Amino acid sequence: MAVIALAGMPGCGSSTTARLLAKKLDYRLFIAGDYFKSFGEGKETEKAISFWKTKKANTKDFHIKLDDMQRQAALKGNAVIEAKLAFRMLKDLADYKVWLTAPKKVRAERYAKRDGITKEKAKELLEQKEELEKTKYKKIYGFNLYEQEKEADMVVYTQNSTPDEIVNKIISELREKRLVK
Repeated sequence: MAVIALAGMPGCGSSTTARLLAKKLDYRLFIAGDYFKSFGEGKETEKAISFWKTKKANTKDFHIKLDDMQRQAALKGNAVIEAKLAFRMLKDLADYKVWLTAPKKVRAERYAKRDGITKEKAKELLEQKEELEKTKYKKIYGFNLYEQEKEADMVVYTQNSTPDEIVNKIISELREKRLVK
């Protein structure tokens, strides 16, 4: 009944990786960003940014509810949980924590391709999202969410790998640790 927590830098592929990992393991999936972005407007990245600019997104109550949602998903076991704060919120429930990262240029290019925007606009949105996440989570929780990388059991640099390669690397590590078959 393993619980795998995934987190990472914006645009590093954590949601894509979580979806594919859950599918390959036949695990439950919870992606906190899907819920968060459901309240925003615009394209994928714009949804997160627009919601961060609302009063609701900046309330502790909203985030406690989202934290509870990921904890409830984890309590059921055999789950992949992708959330910006997964390592902290699931510290007593996650069996394995995977941090995904890539250079800013690569992440901006992914935003541009996914959202159908210029690389310049994607870089601007990426920087805006990173700053919002960093300052808002620091205000709400009192820590820099990007420092969670230090808490990871595994750090995966995603810039030179396909989603399948990333997931296969994670599964290989999980098998080595005897967390999955």
